[in-house]
Order: sequence, then structure tokens, then C-alpha cells
Amino acid sequence: MSTYSNCLINEYHFSTLVELLSYRAQNQPEQKAYTFLHYRDTEAESLTYQELHIQAQAIATTLQSLNVCGERALLLYQPGLDYIAAFFGCLYAGVVAVPAYPPRRNQKLSRLQTIAADAQAKIVLTSATLLNNLQSASSQGLELAGLHWLATDELNTDLSNAWQQPELTSKSLAFLQYTSGSTGNPKGVMVSHGNLMHNSDVIHRCFGHTPDSQGVIWLPPYHDMGLIGGILQPLYGGFPVALISPADFLQKPIRWLEAITRHQGTTSGGPNFAYDLCTRKVTPEQLANLDLSSWEVAFTGAETVRAETLEQFASTFAPCGFRKEAFYPCYGMAETTLLVTGGDKTALPIACNVEKAALEQNRIVKFNDAQTDTQTIIGCGQSYPQQKVIIVNPESLTLCTPEQIGEIWVAGPSIAQGYWNRDEETQTAFRAYLTYTDISDRSASGPFLRTGDLGFLQDGELFITGRIKDVIIIRGQNHYPQDIELTVENSHPALRRGCGAAFSIDFKGSERLVVVQEVERSYLRKLNVPEVITSIREAVVAHHGLDVCATVLVKSGSIPKTSSGKIRRLACRTVFLSGSLDVVEDWSENPQNKSKFMNLQAEVDSILKQLTAGKQL
Repeated sequence: MSTYSNCLINEYHFSTLVELLSYRAQNQPEQKAYTFLHYRDTEAESLTYQELHIQAQAIATTLQSLNVCGERALLLYQPGLDYIAAFFGCLYAGVVAVPAYPPRRNQKLSRLQTIAADAQAKIVLTSATLLNNLQSASSQGLELAGLHWLATDELNTDLSNAWQQPELTSKSLAFLQYTSGSTGNPKGVMVSHGNLMHNSDVIHRCFGHTPDSQGVIWLPPYHDMGLIGGILQPLYGGFPVALISPADFLQKPIRWLEAITRHQGTTSGGPNFAYDLCTRKVTPEQLANLDLSSWEVAFTGAETVRAETLEQFASTFAPCGFRKEAFYPCYGMAETTLLVTGGDKTALPIACNVEKAALEQNRIVKFNDAQTDTQTIIGCGQSYPQQKVIIVNPESLTLCTPEQIGEIWVAGPSIAQGYWNRDEETQTAFRAYLTYTDISDRSASGPFLRTGDLGFLQDGELFITGRIKDVIIIRGQNHYPQDIELTVENSHPALRRGCGAAFSIDFKGSERLVVVQEVERSYLRKLNVPEVITSIREAVVAHHGLDVCATVLVKSGSIPKTSSGKIRRLACRTVFLSGSLDVVEDWSENPQNKSKFMNLQAEVDSILKQLTAGKQL
């Protein structure tokens, strides 16, 4: 693990983020903390520590006047400085913040409704520009009736003079981090100030941050990686960060790399898809204007870290000064505040080549070199000394050997307090114990957090293989959906990357594989459906030895995903079984559909005419 040098953190012990920001505002008042970059003819906006402190005090004063201390406040903002001020305003008032995505036009409001109801929010904080739209949405079915609405950007900063510092401790609840809902409905993870301070310290040490570091973050501020890693970590480390809207990044990925170049960013990152997107979208002209030599920590997590993505990105951007050693695969989740494991910031990512056949049997057989019958898995680092990571058989609740795949269990001060108003689920997930006869010291049996993720440990390095609920078991063999999805998306250029779901269904008394895959917009008019489906089936047979029971090609943007972009495989399975997918075309081995498949090409023209007449793929 990397060490760090930060006199402030070494000399003082802060129990809460309120104490930390107050100190920085007093002792580093003019230091720029946050800069938000705009790409729509608007200049960048910035906040110093003192300005943020005053805005947070003004918001907190208003909240205190409403007597909502200890209650939940729903935060509905576009990414930007108003959101940051509101988050800290809640902390300064002793109000529990509940970050949430603001609804987009014509977007279903079910997730927001679920969060608002589950959190039992008493107040909605937003900006003046969004207030009218949000209130209109409320009248159209958003269950926020009876809540107090507050536009925080219209408050007079003179209110800060009346602020009363709340009585907070490290055990005080800071905010509810709602899970992505990739394997179920979102749950509110209760994150305390102590959790945040400890995990911030873990990140600070792992990433080797100093006051000279520079962050560049495009990640959504409503999720743990964007909020804790992108907004709170710079405050903890006392270094500036430049923030970008996720929409601006997705629209033009080069903006992320240009921001790193312009601000000489040292720490930045995102899920695997972000690096893949940049590699595919960058042009030679854009490469010529990039300087990525300052990039020290290119963290990657939240989804499967693919070896080929790291290789392609490093090769593509090496002429711009990017070093492969900067890659920092890591592992974490909302229930652990954020980071669980990470590596040495100066070392190359660790790869493990394992036998595919053994992997299907939950066993690890390593090879020194990658071969056709092996799979390369990237390590996600080691645990911090105060954190403990073990691999457990999820059925017997006994420790696995290093040659076995099991469920990842975690313990330590960063583990959150549980799920909001879900005692039974909290007990199951956060209060897990080993079968103590398996170990000599009964006190070491727990409690642990059951992550629901599968993996193995090799010499302390953690390797992730999948999620328990997503694993496909066919003929007694385990198949990880993300591996099948990668095979599918690479089988034909008409298929969208990162936009497919693989799952199993009970078909004629046995588990069979189903693939649902989005089609690229540009291929709509020239889509050869039989060719695409044949390519998918042949690739899956060749790489996984599985027959595809049903293949469904669907419209772009119709695969169920979480708000953070993860594939919701269980939700996709439910929609498939209900027949509600937004289908371009499907194929099934069901004999009733064989004649339809044989005549499929003849139907393509009429399908395309219907789709293009009034709809877009």
C-alpha cells in the first residue's frame, strides 16, 4: 500500500465531515476545492473551502428552522456545485441526505418513487431551475405530496450567521446511499460519518494522495464512486478536483481526457466501459492534442475489469504519455462505504490465467500463460490492514481454500450500519458469521458483510468472478453472464457493446440460456437478422459450450439497467418472460417458431419499415 504525507490529517483527528470542512474553511479559506466544467457556452464555476462552508451553513440554517434534524432530505439536482452545497448543507444541519437522480423528461419515475417512499423523506432540496419541473412531475404521479420543497440556490448566504453547529459524532448517520438495484430493488445503505472518515482514509492511503494531487471526475455524484471517491476524497486530502457532467462525458468521451490534459489530473477513473468507450471513439487528431503523462491513478471498478480493455487503452494512449502502471483496479460497494481492496499505485495490474473448465466447477487452476482454454482475470488489490476480506462457501458458511471460488465477506470500520428500515435484510447481509467450528478463534467468526459477490484470494490479491444471483448453472456447471455477454457483443459488429444480458430460464424441465442484446442504431437499415443470430449462437457454442435457447435483438436503450449503468439481468429476465421486451427480432429453438426463423429475412424489410416509419431504434 502507498503511504501519504498530509500534515492536517496526521495532526488532527476529525470525527465528522462537518469538522473537517469547517477546519479547511478556517485555515485554507481561499483554496479552490471544486471546479465544475461546462461544455455549453458557459464558463467553469468554482467553490473555495470558505465559500462552500458559508453556503452549507446557509442551507443548514434554513433546514434547522424547519425542525427537520434527523429527518431525510431528498436531493434532486443536476450534477454541479449546487448539489455539493446541498449535500454539505444537510450534514451541517444534522439532516440525513438522500442523493437521487433527478428525473429526465419522459423518464419513468418508479425508481425515484421507490427511494422517496423507502427513505420516508420529509423535504426535497433542489435548484430553482428544476423546482417547477419536479413539482409538475409530482402532480403526475410522483409520490412526494406533503413534502417541503426548497430551492437552495435562492437562499441568502447571510443566513449562515445564524447557523447552529449540530451535535454529531462519528456514529451519526450522514446519508443514505441507495444501491444500484442490479439484482433487486434499491436499498438505502446507512452510511455514518465514521464510515466516511475511515473509508476516506483508506482511499487516501491506497491512492497515495497528497495536497498536490489533482482530481478529474465525470462519475455521477449520486453514487458511491462519484460522491465519496470524486467529491469527498478531495476534501479529505485537501486537493482540488475538476468535475464533469456524466452526460457531457457520454456525449463526447474525449472531454474526460481533455480535462485531464488541461488540469494535469493525477487521479481519475471509472468503470471498464469508460476506458473502452474512449479507445473506440478517439480520433488520431484528438490523440495528437492529449497529454496524459500526469495521470498517476487511473482507477477502474464497479464492473468487470477486462484485461483486453486495459491493454487496448494503454496501447492507444501510450503516445499521449499514459503509462499502464497507472491502472488501478479496485473493488468496493455501497455497503462498504466505497473501497474494499486496492493495489500498489506504482505497480502493473495483476492478472491470473485460470482454466475455464475448472472455473465452471468453482475451482481455480492457474496457468503461467494465457491459452485458448484459459481465462484472464484481473486482480482488484488487497485489503487495508483494518479491513478483513475472506472467501466463504455460501452454503456451508465455512472458509474456502485459495483454490476455491466462494462468496466475498468483508469486515472493518468502513462497513455501513445496515439497510434503512430493513431489519431482516440487514441481519442477513451485515451480521453474517462463519461456522465457528471451522476456525480456532470463535471471536474471529464474525460479524461480516456478505457482499453477494463471488471471487477468490491468491497471495492476498482479490479476484472477482461474478455475483451469486447472476450465475447461470446449466448441467451442473457455472457460467458467468458477463463472460457470455462479452462473447455475444464481439460476435457481430451490429451489436452494441455493454448492452446485452445473459440469463437462464426453465425450459421443458431444464435450465437453458437466453440472450437479449441491443442493436447498434447505424445497423438498423442493413440488419441481416439470420446472420446476426447465427453469429451469436456459433460464438456462444465455441467459447462456452452452450446452446442458446432464445436470442432476442432489442432496440437501443431498452435493456434494463441501473441508474449507474449496470445490467439488471433479473429485471431483463422478468421482462423477457412477460413478453414485454422492445423487440427488433427474436429467435427460439421452440419448434413452433422454426418456420418463422427460416423465413425471417423475408420479414426484415417490413419490420424495418414499421420501425422507421414513426420510431427510432
